[in-house]
This record gives sequence, structure tokens and C-alpha cells, in this order.
Amino acid sequence: DLPGMIAAQGILTSRGGKTSHAAVVARGMGKTCVCGADELDVNVHKGQFNVNGHVVSEGDVISIDGTTGRVYLGEVPVQPSPVVQYFEGTLDPQADPLVSAVHRILTHADERRRLRVRTNADTGEDAARARRFGAQGIGLCRTEHMFLGERRALVERLILARTAEQRDAALAELLPLQRADFTELFRAMAGLPVTVRLIDPPLHEFLPPLEDLAVKVAVAEERGEDPGRDKDLLDAVRRMHEENPMLGLRGVRLGLVIPGLFAMQVRAIVEAAAAVPGAQPEIMVPLVGAVQELETIRAEAEKIIGEFDVDVKIGTMIEVPRAALTAGDIAQAADFFSFGTNDLTQMGWGFSRDDVEGAFFWRYLELGIFGVSPFESIDRDGVGRLVRIAVDEGRAARPELHFGVCGEHGGDPDSVHFFHEVGLDYVSCSPFRVPVARLEAGRAAIESTGSDSR
Repeated sequence: DLPGMIAAQGILTSRGGKTSHAAVVARGMGKTCVCGADELDVNVHKGQFNVNGHVVSEGDVISIDGTTGRVYLGEVPVQPSPVVQYFEGTLDPQADPLVSAVHRILTHADERRRLRVRTNADTGEDAARARRFGAQGIGLCRTEHMFLGERRALVERLILARTAEQRDAALAELLPLQRADFTELFRAMAGLPVTVRLIDPPLHEFLPPLEDLAVKVAVAEERGEDPGRDKDLLDAVRRMHEENPMLGLRGVRLGLVIPGLFAMQVRAIVEAAAAVPGAQPEIMVPLVGAVQELETIRAEAEKIIGEFDVDVKIGTMIEVPRAALTAGDIAQAADFFSFGTNDLTQMGWGFSRDDVEGAFFWRYLELGIFGVSPFESIDRDGVGRLVRIAVDEGRAARPELHFGVCGEHGGDPDSVHFFHEVGLDYVSCSPFRVPVARLEAGRAAIESTGSDSR
């Protein structure tokens, strides 16, 4: 072992091979992540963590091996991956034997595969990288990520608005910012489709935590100080509090309840597309469970689209089991379906993806209740059956309907084979999984024919 190594394997290694939403986010960023570190004692206030008798403070350098789960104290010498350099376009495939082999295999896979491969990307930088990695468009742009950072104050103003004028003023300030976001994406993917999902999570996620606000307000009042804006924020958080926000006011429900929110996003998308030659925008409405929801949002969107000379497809995510079971009806109002398999798995199994993997999945894996986490590889018998029903009934109702998947399963090898089998048109995954999806889509096509001519 290298000097200074923390012997943490088994402590910082994910128990039972579990994944988490943190791993999903890290994977999309191309960052190393170790999950399930149950014995890690984190002290946020002191800015340090303790593990195996070692104290690591904020600012200390550590090195993480996401494959083995080992964590090293200090900086471990590393070498750039020639394969990544090849995908980034900085290394000629003939310069390295391994890279040359990768190039030949992926070229062959691309020639044989039927499934197209898109990427999940929210920034022009991610989109450009995914395109270098072989992505054929964006299958999921999560617009909620565009409301973080400095823009959070604008979202707070929107949430705290007491009048229509205040709400419209906040939306008017968000419009040019959103338009700039989409312009960047359309330029990076010019000539290829870009599917933009309208804002999905509960709005209170953009506000400070209830407990933190309550403490700040209580301390201010105890000191005889005016809590000011914090009191208004606390009132808003309490007003919007939900026992189960993942099943509450989010997705399409936000667009139906908050006037102008979806309209602002649609206008930003269309204005950006009109300004970028070759832009191919697709608007995706999240969390639809009834065709009437989609019809209402579509009618509002089409009024705005009609002001511009832009061809825009409007579709929905299939992530609620009821949507899969009524796909024939929903297809009448959709140009495409994209399966949000993360939520479809969560709702299909009744599992909270933010809790269950650390709570009991390790035991389920030990007992063989399932061989792999259903959030990692799609459950063919249950969730997969919902996908199959939606494809069959949606295509029967509207033969020209297009089908894709934008959940994390879109980059899982075994799941890609299933999506080929059920007849999807494309899979979408994080930029760094695009080459894997390309390879597996090619393998799935070859396996389905039972032979390969080359």
C-alpha cells in the first residue's frame, strides 16, 4: 500500500453493491463516488470526518478509488486514461493498441445498432462532451438544475409572490436566463434533438430547510431582532410542506397550479430554438398520469409555439404507473414517450430511492429477493412489464409515436438489451455512459439476429 493510505475498504465501500442518487449525480459529472459509508462520522460544524481512527479535515487532500472503494490520505499519482483522451478527441485511435481496439469495436457497434443513444445533459459543456462521446442528441435536460445558485433568489421571489403582478415580475426575470440556458444547449447539439423536461421537483426544494429557518427566526425573535425575510420564507416553507413531496405538488401539477410557470419555460425554449439554426427542440411534460393533464399543458404550449416558425414536438415522461397503464389514451396527446425509469421503479415497487438502499437493500441482496438493485438494472418482470404495456398500447394508438428512456437505466448494459427488445427508439444516459450504451445497443442488435456477419 502507498504511504498514508487509510485502510478503509469495507468501511467506505458500498454495502451490498448499492447505488444512490448521489452516485447518479456523480456519474453524470464524471466524478468518482463511494456510497454506503455507514461508519463514516461526519462533523459538518467542525468541517471534518472521522473513520477508522483517522481525522480528515476540510482542505485535506484525499484520493478516492471508486472501483475498489478505497480512500487514500493525500494525493495519489494518477495517469490520464487514453480511452477518455480518445473520446475527448485528443488522442488518435492508432496511437494506442487499447484505444485502437475500442475504436474498432464501437465503430462496429454503431454500424449494427438500431437504438440511438442520447445523453442527459443540462449545460452546454456537458452536451458538447456527450456529443464527442458519440451522443445523438439530448434525451433529458433537467431544467430544475438551472434554478440553483444565484438564481435561487428569483425562485424565492416567485414562491413568495402574493399577487399576480409579483409572480409575473419574477417569471419575467427568469425568462432571459432560461432562454440563454437553452440557447447554449441548442448550439452544442445543433442538428440533433434536444428534449427539455419542464420543471419537475417540488418548489420548496429551492427554499432553505424548515428546521434551519425555524431556528434562525426563533433566535432573531429571542434577541428582539426583526427576522425580516426569513420569517416570510419560514411561512412559505410551512405552507408548502408536504409529508411526501415526491407524490405531491411537482411535475405537471406545478404547471397546472402556478399560472405562467410552464408558459415561461416554453417561451424560453421556443425563442432559443428560433435563434439557433438546426435546433430541434422537444418539450417533455413530467409526472403525467392522465391524458387531461397533458392536453391542458399542450394547449397552453401550442399557443406560444404558434407565434414562431419553429417545429416543436411535445411529449411526456412515463414515470407514473397509471400513465403506463393508460398509454393508449395519453398517446393521443403526445408526440413521444420517454420512460423515467427512476420514478417508475420507485412508484412501481413502493421504494423510496433516497432511503431504501441504505436501509435494507443489502439484506434483500443477501437473501436473493433480487439479484441487483432495481434502480441499477431494470426489473424486467414488474417495471419492465409497465414499459412493455406502454410501448404496445401507445404504438397501437399512434403508430408514429417515438419512445425513449431517460432514467439511469438508459446506461445500464442489461437494461439497454431490454429496451432494444421492447422496441424503444433510443436510450439516454449521462455523458460518461454514452460509449457503454453505444456498445450494448450494438451487442443487443447482434444478439437479436442470432449472428454477426463480421
